[in-house]
Amino acid sequence: MLKLTSPDIHDGKTIPMKHVFKGMSCTGENVSPALSWSGAPAGTKSYAVTCHDPDAPTGSGWWHWVVYNIPADVTALPQGAGDPATKLMPKGAAQGKTDFGTAGYGGPCPPPGHGTHHYHFKVFALDVDHLDIPDGGSPAMVGFNLHFHTLGKAELVGLFGR
Repeated sequence: MLKLTSPDIHDGKTIPMKHVFKGMSCTGENVSPALSWSGAPAGTKSYAVTCHDPDAPTGSGWWHWVVYNIPADVTALPQGAGDPATKLMPKGAAQGKTDFGTAGYGGPCPPPGHGTHHYHFKVFALDVDHLDIPDGGSPAMVGFNLHFHTLGKAELVGLFGR
């Protein structure tokens, strides 16, 4: 059974400021958390990682991170890998655009006074080694492809409000 863990994000606990967005009146450091996974189903050929906030007042939530085409022999992303400038993503992996309008990690930044939001970090084990999506693909395009190729998934839900 696929399992997702992190030394930085703990299921049901508040996300540390290091991983909160920097901008839009948020004062975090916007560093993506370290993630690791184990227990991939038989036939796994690649992975994808996403982070979504369904509580955002948009009607469709807010996409904070979309990574796909992670090779099957990779079972972790180091802290900071979500910043394209760090070059910490595994070779072949691509980052899609978030709802911030750019590729890469964008941390939590809910509207002030909107309550606690739930940030769903998920890893998907896929039955293909490559999703045919250009770099910077939209979350909807990635999600559509994940729907048809997921063998298993696991998640952690971090919390944040201001």
